[in-house]
Amino acid sequence: EVAASSMVAIMAMRTWIEPVVAGSQVASAFYGTALLLIVKNYYNQTNSTAPSHVLEDAQQKAVSNFYIIYNLVLGLSPLVSAYGLSKLGDRIHRKIPICLPLLGYLGSKTLLLLLILLDWPVEVMYGAAAFNGLTGGFTTLWAGIMALGALGSSESKRSLRLIIIELVYGLAGFLGSMASGYLFVGFSDRYREGTVLVCCSIACYAFCLLYSIFVLTVPKPAASCPAKAKSAEEVGGQLPEAVVAGSSQPSESSIFSPVSPSKLIIILLFVAAILYDLAVSGAMNVLPLFLLREPLSWNAVEIGHGNAAGYVIFITSFLGVLVFSRYLRDITMIMIGVASFSAGILIMAFVQWTFLFYIARAVMLFALIPLPTIRSMLSKHVEGSSYGKVFILLQLSLVTTGVVTSTVYNKIYQNTLDWYSGFCFILSFLVGCLSLLPLGFVAIKQRSTTGSLEILTE
Repeated sequence: EVAASSMVAIMAMRTWIEPVVAGSQVASAFYGTALLLIVKNYYNQTNSTAPSHVLEDAQQKAVSNFYIIYNLVLGLSPLVSAYGLSKLGDRIHRKIPICLPLLGYLGSKTLLLLLILLDWPVEVMYGAAAFNGLTGGFTTLWAGIMALGALGSSESKRSLRLIIIELVYGLAGFLGSMASGYLFVGFSDRYREGTVLVCCSIACYAFCLLYSIFVLTVPKPAASCPAKAKSAEEVGGQLPEAVVAGSSQPSESSIFSPVSPSKLIIILLFVAAILYDLAVSGAMNVLPLFLLREPLSWNAVEIGHGNAAGYVIFITSFLGVLVFSRYLRDITMIMIGVASFSAGILIMAFVQWTFLFYIARAVMLFALIPLPTIRSMLSKHVEGSSYGKVFILLQLSLVTTGVVTSTVYNKIYQNTLDWYSGFCFILSFLVGCLSLLPLGFVAIKQRSTTGSLEILTE
């Protein structure tokens, strides 16, 4: 019996996706810091003959232009392969949309190492971004991770399960960001700047790929509770089957379960997620540039600390879901998260000193709650065999929006640099507030549906 229980425990541990999440995020934190500082140093050298009072703004615009193209390539290239890989994951094996993107990450980060060692131009990274995207990129990887997380969790605990994955992601990013600045400059006396940091990133991705291939196993789907036993909160605005049959079209999309809510709620959740992601990704795209210039003018170590502060919200958001889920509905938690981010990014627009930056980050303590909770709400209304398709459709929507946002925000930042460098953050505040509108409609719809359920059950 002891041996049998040990085998069961080992098999259960092999379904954990957290090692992949942690390893890939540490690697991503290393890579993000390395790429930013390598690009900054590259354009600092090429503009070294410019007058000192012009150098900073010229460097900012050059780095911004690089990231416009880089993010366009990185965001658009997964559109070619992401849906197909996720469909293969649903039909053939769940590990396909995890292993192939990790292989792409490994190859693309190796190109950055070659760039450092062989003095290649930074434009080589456009090719690295394309290779990363064509193998699925973060779009496919994260959708595959979320699908595995949702597959092995019950509906009542799914929001908590997905936020735990986000928590591991955040803690790993925090540790990686804290170490990245020191690793970038710490070995510069013996190796070229960034060499050790990029090698560490490659090693982490190699570990994730080997773990995914040889250790990770796909969890068995958790048994769903019968519809009659679901509480109004778990139903989340679902209509009884009889009501759906009588009030909606006879043919529903194949991804929806028989007790799915009206398509209006699904659409509103997608719209809210897109608007919120637009606000967040737009602000986060220009934030690294904002930190490099006056009045902050941060160095590598300070940037690492600033990035680490951003990852603290993964802990606070997890604690928020842990407490709020006992007393509040999913939609209420989402609205709290949106309000938290919007207030924090408004403060960021007026940052002049380092301490004010950390105050803005502290106000964003629940900013992570919205997107995983929206995924949880969506997963409760679709079949387990379609999780991959639903999550990849949402992720593709977010990525497409992010690509456009990156370009637009970088151009706005360039044009408002001399006028008011925090203007992009005010814009994100307004878009974040706008995302509360579809969420409000969902809340109203859920209240009316809950009332209908209570009448029918009586």
